[in-house]
Amino acid sequence: MATHKSGGQTGRKRQVSFVIRDEVEKQHRSGVSSLQFDDATGRLYSAGKDSIIRAWDTRACTGNGDPYIASMEHHIDWVNDVVLCCGGKNLISASSDTTVKVWNAHKSYCMSTLRTHKDYVRALAYAKDKELVASAGLDKSIFLWDVNTLTALTANNNTVTTTSLPGSKNSIYSLAMNPAGTVVVSGSTEKVLRVWDPRTCTKTCKLLGHTDNVKALVLNRDGTRCLSGSSDGTIKLWHLGEQQCIHTIHVHKEGVWALLANDAFTHVISGGRDRSIYMTEMRQSKNFALVCEEQASILKMVPETDFSGIWVATANSTLNYWKLPKKEDLPVSSLGADHMVPYSDTPLRTIKGGAAIRKQHVLNDKRHIVTQDSDMNVCVYDVLKACKVEDVGKVNFDEEVKKRSKIVYVPNWFSVDLKTGMLTINLGQDEIDCFSAWVSSKEAGLPSPDNVDSKINYGSLILKALLEHWIAASQIQDDGEDEGSAASQANQTPEYFKIPGHTPLIISEVVGRGLYRLLVRDAGGDTEHHSVITQVNPCSSHCSGGDTEHHCLRDNLPPWVLDIIVEKNMPKFTKIPFYINPHKSSNMKVSKTDRLVANDFLQIHKVAEHVLEKILGADTTGINTGLGSSPNEEQDNLPAEDKIELVCNGQILDPQMDLRTVRHFIWKQATDLNLEFKTNSKRT
Repeated sequence: MATHKSGGQTGRKRQVSFVIRDEVEKQHRSGVSSLQFDDATGRLYSAGKDSIIRAWDTRACTGNGDPYIASMEHHIDWVNDVVLCCGGKNLISASSDTTVKVWNAHKSYCMSTLRTHKDYVRALAYAKDKELVASAGLDKSIFLWDVNTLTALTANNNTVTTTSLPGSKNSIYSLAMNPAGTVVVSGSTEKVLRVWDPRTCTKTCKLLGHTDNVKALVLNRDGTRCLSGSSDGTIKLWHLGEQQCIHTIHVHKEGVWALLANDAFTHVISGGRDRSIYMTEMRQSKNFALVCEEQASILKMVPETDFSGIWVATANSTLNYWKLPKKEDLPVSSLGADHMVPYSDTPLRTIKGGAAIRKQHVLNDKRHIVTQDSDMNVCVYDVLKACKVEDVGKVNFDEEVKKRSKIVYVPNWFSVDLKTGMLTINLGQDEIDCFSAWVSSKEAGLPSPDNVDSKINYGSLILKALLEHWIAASQIQDDGEDEGSAASQANQTPEYFKIPGHTPLIISEVVGRGLYRLLVRDAGGDTEHHSVITQVNPCSSHCSGGDTEHHCLRDNLPPWVLDIIVEKNMPKFTKIPFYINPHKSSNMKVSKTDRLVANDFLQIHKVAEHVLEKILGADTTGINTGLGSSPNEEQDNLPAEDKIELVCNGQILDPQMDLRTVRHFIWKQATDLNLEFKTNSKRT
């Protein structure tokens, strides 16, 4: 049996997550953070807050063509920025999962993962002439990467060197570098621009002037001028040699979040929180035009080759292509931005996005989730099956939840995250114990062998289903079984809780960074492409790579999962303490009341049997003590719940209700549960 790598299991708590989604997610499910356009192929690359990078054929956006080409999936959180390198062959991405990833852009797979950053990676900058990339984020760090080195990483060649630019004091949100790689500029919540010479890794100056976070930066080709856009609503043009602002542009009513400049650096295109895009002459800022108005805040813009139009990414999932006015046609505005008419009312091309799940409610059975998306559609998902089971339509969300809620209590065993616009289910051992939910197979609607109402644990069940392929591979490698035997044993997993093979499985720290991601079907190790998994640190650093998905998964799985899956230790039952006393109307006398402890899923009819047998001293098939006479054999053979009733807080309890449901819905107190018994009022 393989052992864990040193450093693989840190003291930080880990969780296992999975995403409920379609096999192919052709549309963005949430806002789009970044764009790149390949002039040679006409491909547009979009980085989404749904954690997915997509490639589009912009030439297929007209008519009935399908522009979707492929998805690049390896991040587990928002993808905040992307840059296209090596003549369009490779893509570099930065994510809130704290990683930077290197992609084969044409084949759409992840080649390597860089884990240098300790917090969200927010921005990238690219020097085309030097094939140099800079990355920066909320950890206040800026790292420089040689792209040719990154794209050459393999299992045997897995050492990479990076250098850092020191001196940042606040979280970095924007980054720019000129094509020659001689100047790097960063913008941050410090409200200043910091300028470095990346050749010597020295800071050359700090530029003050903005009054809020600097969200966008553009450098001219020779690195002498810089444009900055800020949440203070202004655009500033800086002369880096003179270290001063030479012009301030006021066209936006709210924060400026995205900037573009033409090659001659005479005109700037800007967008931001006010959803408006303007084109402005830098030196004569009265010469400007309102290009268009979007439906959501602008996050990124990228021009096509001749600068006749721009692709725009917003906080919505749809991408639009807008025509730009010619530079010589910019009007001299005397009315101001508030009174301008947009140059374009309708985008020339559109890549339609999908709906994001915005609202969710876990039903009392702790298995089904009711959701509502940004298009107001209501759906129902089954967590155990990891799939959508019903499209309800545009109905009232709260009423649908109420209609589907039952008086049953199952402990919370998972948490839900909607950050990516899809359902992410988190399983852990922190505030919510994923092994806390024991239910009867009958209650869950699951078949049980020999018609025995056995107990199942939802957390154990889902983990075994998620790791079904990994378990089979482990049996082959660890026990020397032949493949057919192991596969046969794995296939004993009941069909009713198999997980779709395309389901992403994620291992991460409970509070912190993601560690590993793969598809459920790839857990056995048979994948076409293996990403080099790196553990890079600043300066000469070593990364471990080349392991199969199977071994990497074993190295990253938390111990509490291995305890269930490998050691086959079943989770412990949850216990509930309670008291049983005669009801005041029964006139029964009990010499002693003991504090009892039972499994929380124990049903009331079992408590009734205990009352008959242990408290009243009667056989469960016949009764003659304290409950009247037994007139005939038929009545003697009645089940216990037909002979006596259990009462809590004055409410007669359903025999099929369990102790935890009684405590949650009826007892509603922090003190030990108190039950009372009496003769069944319906007994004849």
